Amino acid sequence: MVDLSTGIAGGYCTKLLADGGAHITKVEPPEGDSLRMWSASGAEVDAEAGGALFSFLACSKHSVVADPGAEADAVMLEGLLAGADAVVWSPGSRVAELGSMAPAEILRRHPHLIVTAITPFGLEGPWRDRPATEFTLQAWSGGMTGIGRGAQDRAPVFVGGQVGDWVAGAHASVATLASRAARLGTGVGELVDLSMLESQILCLTYYPVTYFEMLGRPWRTERKPTVPGVATAADGLVAVGCGTAQQWHDLCAMSGHQEWIDEDSTLTITEQANLHAAELYDWLKGEKVEDIRDLASAFRIPNAPVGNGENVTAMDHFVERGSFVTNPRDGFTQPAHPYRISPAMLQPPRGAPRLGEHTETYRSAAVPVRPAPTPAGAPDRSPFSGLRVLDMTTFWAGPSCTHALALLGAELIHLESTPRPDGTRLIAGIPASVEQWWERSPIFSGLNTNKKSLTLDFQTEQGRDLLLRVIATCDVIVENYTPRVMDHIGLDFDTVQALRPGAIMVRMPGFGLDGPWRDNPAFAYIIEDASGLSWLTGYPDRNPYEPYSVGDPNAGVHALNALLLALEHRRRTGEGVLVEAAMVDAALNIAAEQVIEYSSYGALLERDGNRGPAAAPQNLYRSIDIDEFGRADSWVAVAVSTDAQWVLLREAIGAPDWAMDPALLTAGGRRAGHDLIDQHLSAWCGQRSSDEIVDRLWGAGVPAAKVMQPHRQSEIPQLAFREFFEEVGHPVNRAALHSTVPMRMSHGPARYHTSPAPLLGEHNHELLTELGLSEGEIAALEADGVIGRVPGARGAKKVSG
Repeated sequence: MVDLSTGIAGGYCTKLLADGGAHITKVEPPEGDSLRMWSASGAEVDAEAGGALFSFLACSKHSVVADPGAEADAVMLEGLLAGADAVVWSPGSRVAELGSMAPAEILRRHPHLIVTAITPFGLEGPWRDRPATEFTLQAWSGGMTGIGRGAQDRAPVFVGGQVGDWVAGAHASVATLASRAARLGTGVGELVDLSMLESQILCLTYYPVTYFEMLGRPWRTERKPTVPGVATAADGLVAVGCGTAQQWHDLCAMSGHQEWIDEDSTLTITEQANLHAAELYDWLKGEKVEDIRDLASAFRIPNAPVGNGENVTAMDHFVERGSFVTNPRDGFTQPAHPYRISPAMLQPPRGAPRLGEHTETYRSAAVPVRPAPTPAGAPDRSPFSGLRVLDMTTFWAGPSCTHALALLGAELIHLESTPRPDGTRLIAGIPASVEQWWERSPIFSGLNTNKKSLTLDFQTEQGRDLLLRVIATCDVIVENYTPRVMDHIGLDFDTVQALRPGAIMVRMPGFGLDGPWRDNPAFAYIIEDASGLSWLTGYPDRNPYEPYSVGDPNAGVHALNALLLALEHRRRTGEGVLVEAAMVDAALNIAAEQVIEYSSYGALLERDGNRGPAAAPQNLYRSIDIDEFGRADSWVAVAVSTDAQWVLLREAIGAPDWAMDPALLTAGGRRAGHDLIDQHLSAWCGQRSSDEIVDRLWGAGVPAAKVMQPHRQSEIPQLAFREFFEEVGHPVNRAALHSTVPMRMSHGPARYHTSPAPLLGEHNHELLTELGLSEGEIAALEADGVIGRVPGARGAKKVSG
């Protein structure tokens, strides 16, 4: 592979591919990738070697310097492209921005290549050339407001740590591997056009457009802190979660307040928790962190310590699992691989290259040229046509992994049971008095189109036997239960291999298959707390806010990366593969910068509201508008990431005297004067509408964005141009727009959603008939409660032991 990218997104994409065994040649201009000089804490960096974050992302790669004006270097670069299988490209370097290096132009000259382009909005469309930063993309995505993070008395707050760049990189790796899977054996290349905005929508919001269109109301209308969330205990911070009614009841009992339990209440769990928040926080303040965690674990309530760059590496679970390793070149601490694969196929990291370290090697050695595609080419097809997957997942993390497979052509059998249907069927707030209430969840719909539903109570002997028969027909099995569930029914990798030699089993436990936290329940927010993702989110004078969003879909896209590597291994060897894609390992990787900065430079990164290290000024500013809920709560995001953009901003606002201070011409000066800049920009924005502010600043070339309500995503013209949303009908619900995937592939598919999310047990008869069951046998299973189409029934005969 040739890496023509700059920054975190492209660097992380190619790191994941290098971990899987790809040979990555990074092509840099003479001044190097700008990421070489990056340190979030402002530490001094060796330009030739690169800073610590670059050293982490560039592990196992080669570095070649190409001067854009040198003919010999142009010839060398053409040779590299001719000998490569794929290219990862992003704007930002003098090499990548050569006209001859435009993604479409690369593919025209080298039609065998997979060319994956990573851009803020996509290569085509009305916003294709608009400036953006990770911060302004979060604003456009709706991720700052849609999950209810923060508090209504302050501005919305972004998720810290440049998290959008990391998840875009993980999606770009998936997109590259998916394109390769579709094109194998044909020699035909493809242009893969990945939008970072669309990646953020999938990872920072919870299907808000589908929710709004199906139910006629938004998911959230105001910001409230998660309760308990990250709380102050007697000796530090602790995270305690409450995601289900049972967990709320257990939390009431655990804190000695059984009187708070009201099973007949019309209030949601969130509303009940907020009602008693003050008393709950008072109780937590009187207890020690470990005592709270021991008690919460005994009650099976999600909990975790609150991680950051200083403390996370010493947490007992991560120490026992070897979750951190030493950087092979520079000796700092970095996360281990984000997933584990057996047989071993992930490559141990090798030291990052110095700038141009391998240039002479490539000048003097010709790279073998890849064969040109056959004249007839290859028929367009979905990457995973013919792949059969048993989807034993629930809620968000697991289904987001398998949903991508379904959208890209795989046959997905989504396994549920009537006693325990998929949890997303139950969280839409539909009263049980509504007919078929369990079929009306927009969240379930958003995650499960193109799937079939099979209900089997595998806690019964009959259900387990049928489950094993289904497994024998599948290429891939994906599950995200806590390990004890699979232990109880005796379903492990060896069992799967005995039933289906060569099958791939993907296990997605929250904290992994071993270690002291192995059996702890893990919801997204607890994963965010433990890994450090929460630590950088919020205001310095308040406890961290849980992102409450990225932990699940980030786990899903990393599990999918691992699965695609496993499929490649099986293609080559015929062997089955076990993938352990723990949610927390994926989170530790996208929070890597905190540990890297602390272990390299002794710098503990801290949350700072909406300010951040990548731009100055960077903040949210209130406009004069009244929002759709009748509040003075409309905001714009502004992020000045270069000195040139500062000059553009000050001219766009009329060149006021305060902005003409020469000290503000440098990033350091603007950072020192951030309070003054905020004061004046707040006053300027407060007299104008959001549309006027964005038109003025964005039109002048300054990264700016409206802080969108997430259910308004479909109003963004760039998303309409790329057909990111597709309308999907449903037998029970009104037709609604559904999100797709964050990339467009030149060989299709032209449409992603081919069937609505299934009704509970909708395909029982079809799938059990395929197994050879008679009408009478199927009817008997339904009468016994082993299968069914209505929640609640349970079969009588349990699995022994």
